[in-house]
Amino acid sequence: MNMKKWLEDVINSPSKKSMPILSFPCASLLGVSVRELVSSSELQAQGMKLIAERCNTLASVSMMDLSVEAEAFGANIHFSDDEVPTVVGALITTPEQADELKIPDMSKGRLAQSVDTIKKATALITDRPVFAGVIGPFSLAGRLMDVSEAMINCYTEPEMVHTVLEKVSEFLIGYISEYKKAGANGIVMAEPLAGMLSPDLEKEFSAPYVKRIREAIQTDDFALIYHNCGDNVLLMADSIFSTGCSAYHFGNSVNLSEMLAHFPQDTVVMGNVDPAGQIKCGTPESVKQETTRIMNECNKYPNFVISSGCDIPHSSPWENIDAFFSAVDEFYK
Repeated sequence: MNMKKWLEDVINSPSKKSMPILSFPCASLLGVSVRELVSSSELQAQGMKLIAERCNTLASVSMMDLSVEAEAFGANIHFSDDEVPTVVGALITTPEQADELKIPDMSKGRLAQSVDTIKKATALITDRPVFAGVIGPFSLAGRLMDVSEAMINCYTEPEMVHTVLEKVSEFLIGYISEYKKAGANGIVMAEPLAGMLSPDLEKEFSAPYVKRIREAIQTDDFALIYHNCGDNVLLMADSIFSTGCSAYHFGNSVNLSEMLAHFPQDTVVMGNVDPAGQIKCGTPESVKQETTRIMNECNKYPNFVISSGCDIPHSSPWENIDAFFSAVDEFYK
C-alpha cells in the first residue's frame, strides 16, 4: 500500500474515518487478562481483528505497550492481570553504565513476539492499514534512566543522555525494520516524555533522533505517525513538524485547533478526545458531546482526523467506545 497516497486520500476525503489508539480494550472482547494479552502474539492479533470487525477505524493499531523496548534492554518490568506493564526502577544511573549499554537483538524480551503479532494481524486484517506501536527515542531513554532522572540529566549529564539516545535510536531503527519485514504499513511512535521538556531541550534531545529514525525507515510505502501527549507540545510544534513524519497525533492536554494552525494542510494531524477522563470514565452521552465539540472546532482543517488523545485504557467500557464512533458517524452524516 502506498501510504503517502493513502494519507493524501484521507485529506481529500470530505467524510473521514476516525483513528483512535484503540488496542488494549480488546482484552474484554477476548475474555482475557492484560497479562495474558501481552504474553501472546496470537491473542493480540485476534484482538486487533475483533476491534477491526467492530469499529470502523481508519487503520488498525497494535498494543501500545511502552515497556517492550525497555525490557529488551534489561529493564525490570512489572506485570499484572489488570494493568499495562510498567518499567520499575532505573537501568542506567551513571555515564559508565550508559557507555556499557548493549543494543539488544530480536531475541530479547518480547520483541519477536511483538513483531509476530504484526505478521499475524496483517494476515487477518486486509481492509485497512496495520500500524505497530513503538516508543520514541527520548521516552525510551527516560524509561532506562528513570523518567524524572532523565529530565534532570538533560541539564546535569547531557553527554550521558546523548549516549543513551544514540544507542536507543540505533536499536529502534532495527526494531522498526523488523516490523516492515513483517508487513506493517507503518508505526505509531509514542514520544510523550519529550512533551514534558522545555522547547529548547526537545530540540536537542528528541527531535534530531526522531528525524534520524524517520530518515532511516519512512518511505512512500511505510508511514511514521508521531504521537506526543505531553503538556508542552504546542510550544514545540515547529520543532516537532521539522522531524518530517508522515502524520502527527496529539493528546488532549492541548487545544487541537491551535495545534492544527501550526501545520500545513497537506499533513495529517490527529487527536484528541480524552481517553481516561472521557472514554474510560465518562458516559456515552459525555463522550459523544466531547467528540462532537472537538470535531466542530477542528473540522475546518481538511487535514484533521478525529482520534483519542492517547492510548484508550483497557478497562474503558465498550458503550463509551461505541459512542465515540457513533458521534463520528453522526457528525459526517
